[in-house]
Amino acid sequence: MVKYFFNEMDIKSTWDHVTSAFWQRYPNPFSTHVLTEDVVFREVTPDNRLHTRRLLTKTNRLPWWAERFFPGNLSRSVYILEDSIVDPLNKSLITFTWNLNHTKLMTVQERCVFQESEERPHCTQLKREAWISSGVYGFSRPIQEFGLARFKSNQAKAMKGLEYALANIHGDAPHWHLRDSVKDASEKAKEAAMAATEKAKNLASAATPQKPKQYV
Repeated sequence: MVKYFFNEMDIKSTWDHVTSAFWQRYPNPFSTHVLTEDVVFREVTPDNRLHTRRLLTKTNRLPWWAERFFPGNLSRSVYILEDSIVDPLNKSLITFTWNLNHTKLMTVQERCVFQESEERPHCTQLKREAWISSGVYGFSRPIQEFGLARFKSNQAKAMKGLEYALANIHGDAPHWHLRDSVKDASEKAKEAAMAATEKAKNLASAATPQKPKQYV
């Protein structure tokens, strides 16, 4: 059994601005759990669509009851692959993300479609879907429930991060959000990320053929 999530909303900004903000949303004060982002593969197709595969490293904070399923010698970082297709002709950005490690405990797949709104001028429609599953026998249901609740919380933070990037593009970002404590946390996160990046890149290489198949 898989938990399914769907959400649809309008972003009050043009598609061009939203797409630009998508590539500039890290770092931001709402996503300090995102440690690194690296481009693994990128090409422009003959029909002028931009295909990109990126590797993201994020922290993995577990609730106390999940510790029993998580061996102490494993990394608490989560390595995420993100495939995306930007189609400037049809004004669409499609992304698909999934975790590379800890897949037995929980797998989260997410698909987002950013499309220029036909009904609301100067707005971008976002459709977000997610599938949460677990391979832990006898405990998959509560783990999936936890994963769904965490996903809802994280996607709300992701939207705040995107709005922050949009504000930066428009030149009116709330700079007071970047408190010293956030900056200090980011510096500490960078130190942990450096140790995890090499392992993450090896995982991405193993999961990526010479010319990766696009999932979006």
